[in-house]
Amino acid sequence: MANIETSTGKPEAGLVQKGIREAFFTGLVSLGLFVLYVGLGTQQNINNELIIVQRWGLLAIFVAIAAIGRFVMVVFIQPNINRRKLAKAKQGELDISTEKSFFHTHFLKIALVALLLYPVVIYALVGAQGSLKWVDNFGIQILIYVMLAWGLNIVVGLAGLLDLGYVAFYAVGAYSYALLSSYFGLSFWVLLPLSGIFAALWGIILGFPVLRLRGDYLAIVTLAFGEIIRLVLINWTDVTKGTFGISGIPKATLFGIPFDASAGGFAKLLGLPMSSAYYKIFLFYLILALCLVTAYVTIRLRRMPIGRAWEALREDEIACRSLGINTVTTKLTAFATGAMFGGFAGSFFAARQGFVSPESFVFLESAVILAIVVLGGMGSLTGIAIAAVVMVGGTEVLREMDFLKVVFGPDFTPELYRMLLFGLAMVVVMLFKPRGFVGSREPTAFLKERKAVSGSFTKEGHG
Repeated sequence: MANIETSTGKPEAGLVQKGIREAFFTGLVSLGLFVLYVGLGTQQNINNELIIVQRWGLLAIFVAIAAIGRFVMVVFIQPNINRRKLAKAKQGELDISTEKSFFHTHFLKIALVALLLYPVVIYALVGAQGSLKWVDNFGIQILIYVMLAWGLNIVVGLAGLLDLGYVAFYAVGAYSYALLSSYFGLSFWVLLPLSGIFAALWGIILGFPVLRLRGDYLAIVTLAFGEIIRLVLINWTDVTKGTFGISGIPKATLFGIPFDASAGGFAKLLGLPMSSAYYKIFLFYLILALCLVTAYVTIRLRRMPIGRAWEALREDEIACRSLGINTVTTKLTAFATGAMFGGFAGSFFAARQGFVSPESFVFLESAVILAIVVLGGMGSLTGIAIAAVVMVGGTEVLREMDFLKVVFGPDFTPELYRMLLFGLAMVVVMLFKPRGFVGSREPTAFLKERKAVSGSFTKEGHG
């Protein structure tokens, strides 16, 4: 093999030896991590006894993937990354104009057009009955998490306040719609803004006790707040019906036109065959409109003085106070605004499901939403949307991977490994994209001219 110098100053032969060595140790570590979780499994035999099943073939595949991935990373990918960073460092600047132009012109326009055409195309390809799963699971479900993540992005990404109890506002919006529509007969269009207002009020209630807290202490208090809301929903059985949940929640209507089999229903009025697909398509466009409103409000607020105050609070609270910014109102507005969008999403969730229970608002939901924000890039709406598609859509894809049972046996359940895959994905992203998919910490206001930052400073966290 030719002794060619790479951008790191080491010969290629030495690089291959380093890759083999690191692949070996990576295989050993992955073997220790996966041997109990993947290599051994439990199943019931014909006598209804729980026995341990050995799955060494599946374990070998996981170990081989980890070792080969590490070898490829060390030998092929990392040298190219170092070479590009060296070239950019010599130029003295990091060229990000092409990436920004692509995401904010072509990508967003194409994505919006694709979303508008998605339900219609699916309906035309697979029919009314076949489109239910694709529109609901791969459309509505993803957009709900996009909206929730964009709402949490205001609190975490813009204001820098770590919130681990965001699912509480989601629950407030859902139960507000469920209770008020069931007991008072109010329509969806009246309860949608009311749910957001109620969630915003609870956001202010949460904000007052934590005004002096930051970092880990703030995270613990918000986590406790989320658990308090969930426990109240479980134990206040006279109102919330506890763990049984609230069922029979009225559906949303299209300006008073219901999506049912009545004479005044949507299908009857337009002379269409009766199908539940129309309601799913309506919900898809409704949550898409709510997401667009969330994005628009976030962008507008970020350019206003309150948005710049959020960014100042995120960077340095002490310096923020020294500039005369009222940190009390700044934190409260961040909590209230983020909670409001969580309430909107919660009311939509209740209308979509027709049933709500405390099991839908556990801490894992807050963790997933926060993971979407971190993976996508705190402060980046585009990156968060991509992360939501990857995480939520990836879960739905795993549920459809029945063909893996042919390879790994009929007892193989792909869903059990989704958290393992998400954990590996987060580790990989945090190693190579510590700011997320499309992470950005650049301010909205510039003193003089806007200048690019060197790639080395961006990696170190000074950009």
